[in-house]
Amino acid sequence: MSDEVKSTADNSATTKETKKAAKPKKPRANPELEKIKAELDNKSELLMRTAAEFDNFKKRTEREKIKTAEYAKVNILKQLLPVIDNAGRALAVDPASPDYDKGVELIVKQLVGLVDTFGMTELAEVGDTFNPEVHEAVMHIDDPEKGENEIVMVLQQGYKLGDTVIRPAMVQVAN
Repeated sequence: MSDEVKSTADNSATTKETKKAAKPKKPRANPELEKIKAELDNKSELLMRTAAEFDNFKKRTEREKIKTAEYAKVNILKQLLPVIDNAGRALAVDPASPDYDKGVELIVKQLVGLVDTFGMTELAEVGDTFNPEVHEAVMHIDDPEKGENEIVMVLQQGYKLGDTVIRPAMVQVAN
């Protein structure tokens, strides 16, 4: 039996040695590798912070854009309020009164003056040459006295602000 115990002990010792040999040794800490890992961690953190700052910037910019648009609308509406007040006064006057027509004319002048302050311009006058970029031809007539593509009637005025067409003019074109 002692031979069996001895044999088992030898096997155990051999198994322990092979296990020790199978375990990889911890590599020594490479200072250059540690430095690169630390730099990578710093860059990763910087990237995350930059992404968060950019996201906050986008949100802040969107809020500012909404506030600016709201501010512009409020200013326009403030300028329209006197026109609305005058239109209400015109409704209170008897339409048969001579002051009624005069009041409506003043309201129209007030509105035209207001849109002029914003820089809005009209797009069509009788005698202008038809331009498909700013005019919409809804009627056509043959008239030998009129020129080619001449606007003979403005059915609905068009407007533009700067280079932006707000609404094209609906016109009748000759020839």
